[in-house]
Parts: sequence; C-alpha cells; structure tokens
Amino acid sequence: MEVVALSAFKSRNYRLFFAGQTISLLGTWMQKTAVSWVIYSLTHSKFMLGVSIFATLFPSAVLTPFGGVVSDRYNRYRVLVVTQILSMIQALALTLVVFFDNFAVWEIISLSVVLGLINAFDVPARQSLVYELVEDKKNLPNALALNSSMVNLSKLLGPAIAGIAIERFGEVVCFAANTISFVAVISSLLLIRLPKFQPIKHTKNILGELKEGLTYIRQTPDIRYIIIMLALVSLLLLPFTSLMPIYAKDVFRGTASTFGLLDSAIGFGALTGAIFLATLKPGTNLSRILAINTFVFGTGLILFSYTTLYPLALAFIAVGAFGMMSQTTISNTMIQTMVTPAMRGRVISIFVMAYSGGVPIGSLIVSYLSQHIGVQATVFGQGILALLIGIMHVRYLKKKKAKQPITISPKINEEIPQV
Repeated sequence: MEVVALSAFKSRNYRLFFAGQTISLLGTWMQKTAVSWVIYSLTHSKFMLGVSIFATLFPSAVLTPFGGVVSDRYNRYRVLVVTQILSMIQALALTLVVFFDNFAVWEIISLSVVLGLINAFDVPARQSLVYELVEDKKNLPNALALNSSMVNLSKLLGPAIAGIAIERFGEVVCFAANTISFVAVISSLLLIRLPKFQPIKHTKNILGELKEGLTYIRQTPDIRYIIIMLALVSLLLLPFTSLMPIYAKDVFRGTASTFGLLDSAIGFGALTGAIFLATLKPGTNLSRILAINTFVFGTGLILFSYTTLYPLALAFIAVGAFGMMSQTTISNTMIQTMVTPAMRGRVISIFVMAYSGGVPIGSLIVSYLSQHIGVQATVFGQGILALLIGIMHVRYLKKKKAKQPITISPKINEEIPQV
C-alpha cells in the first residue's frame, strides 16, 4: 500500500516540484486565511467577503482558457517560472499595503484581482507540467492524488498557523510569510531538468487553437460530462468555504483561531480524502467513487449546517471535506488520463475555468443568501443540492453500465510534448 501511495516520488523532477509547492502552498493558505479575516473584520459584511473571493477567482476564470493555449503553444516550464515570480511580487505588494494601511480593503481586493490574472496562466501551466515531471506515466494518477494531498496538507496547517499568527503578531505576518515561501518553489523549479524545448509550428492563432480545444471537448462525451458536473459542484457546493468566517464569528462566537481551526478541519478532511485516493490501485472505478463521495459531501454539509457544538461541527465539516476532495481530484485524474497530449493545456484550462468560474459566482450567491435566509440555512441547502448531484452521478453510471467504466489506466499515452 505504501509503495502505491508514493510511487510518483520515483521521479526526481516530481520530488523537487512537490517539495517546493508544499512550502509555497503553506504560505498561500496563510495569506488566503488572512485576507478573508481582514476583509470580514474591517467591513463586517458577508457580501464583501464574497467579493474578495470573487476578485481572485473570476479574472482567473475569464482568462484561464487563454492561459491553456499559452501552455500548449510555448514552454510551459518557463511560463510557470515567470508566473511564480510575479506571484511573489504580488504577495510582497500585499504585505506592504497591509503594513502601511490600517483599512486597506479595496487595495487588498485590487491586488486579489492581480493574483487572479496571474493564476490564469499559472494554473494551466502547473497542472499540465505534472504529466511531464512523472517519468513512468502509470504513476500519473498517483502524482495527481499526491498533489491534492499537498494542497490539503497546506490547507490543514496554513489556516491554523495563520489564526495563531494573526492573534499574536497581526495579519501582516501571514502576507510576509507567503512572500518568503515563493523562494522555495522558485528554487525547486530552477533545479528541475527537462529535455530542451522544441517549438512546434502553429498554423492557427490563439483564438483558433482555443476553438479547437472547445471542439475537442464537445466531441468527447466523457470529458464534457466531467467538466459540466465540476462546474455545477463549483457553483453550488464548493463556495460553502467562503462562509467559514461567518460561522467562526457569528455562530461559534469565536476569534481568528476559531476560523483557522474550521479551515484546518476542512483541510484535514480533504487531506484524508486525498490520501485515500492516492492509495487506489490501477483499475479502480473512479466514477463510482466520485458518486459515493458526492453523497458523503452532502451528508457532511447537512450535519454541519445547524450544529452549534464546536468540536462536533469540526468533525462534521471534516467528513464533508473528505467527500469534497473527490470532486476536483478524481475529475482531474480522469481528464488527464483521457486527453490527448497536444490538447492537454487547453482541456485543463477549460477544466480549471469550470472550477474557478463557478466558485466566485457561487461565493457571491451564497453570501447574498446567507444575509437573507441565514448562513446555516444556506449550508443546509448546499448539502441537499450535493445529494441531488450525487443522484445525477448514479443515473449517469447506470447509462454507462454496458460500457467500460472510467478507470485509473496503467497504459497512458506516452507521447508528450517536450519542454
């Protein structure tokens, strides 16, 4: 079991990438926690909390398809190095703004927009580069599951550390820590060794290649279904995380540490789910696991929604996050193993757009609803919607019963574009 769970670490390039990203993501989650806490503490507005999340994710959603084209046309390794340097500069600017301005709400939101623009090109390059970092392609699903483990370990530790840091030293420490964390990821990227990039002649312009990617998705039913379902989950379910500062302050009458522990509980549940996915063997029916975990996700949200006993609430939200983990990780794994290499950047960019486009719009919706029907009723409704989406998954599986299920395949196309 241990060998299966860590098989992607056999690749030196992936080990370097994993180590650098782990440190950087810890800083990222500290900054995200601090941004949400600062915005809600200064404005006491649930709607402004949604706006702050919208500011980061929506610009990324709009431009991500173009980021996917750039990832397919150019050296995605160099694109990633550039975007990480720009992200470091953005984090430094945010640190200085918070340090010198006690009410920097709109400055923070403006810099969040800048980060969203950078992420539009960073995420497709980073996601599609993973394929090239893994030497044995049968270990790709394990690498993607380990990526999810890395993200959620950071989400588990980052908010908890941020909560303590905010109470003892102030919010600016979190922003400064994120700035410093980029040193690790940039250093690890510079140590990676890949084959020399061989430019490919392109007969179409950027818009033409984007259209080609959309046509490919439309003509590939399994990929189209995965992206549509992720878009629904991102719009209707995943934005529950934006309501955690409200739960911390208004439901549990807590402090920044209360908020940090709520976010950490979500990270713990998601990390557990990611580790579970990393241990799956080739041949596992991922579609079935996705359907089951959608029901787990919904059940966790329903149980958490009206729970006022804090320790029990942490347990319930962790259960929900366990199910939530499958939504993005399994969907990403199935797409990565099905898509042709020449289309990888574009398809992943549309996949990312489905996620990053749904979450900010959904955050505004749930923030608005929570002001009118209450935060607990809003989360309860999201749990019910998760169960309905789970039923849709089951119906889809029944329609495909006569066909071969989508699995983790050990025979992944070995042809990759060189970097």
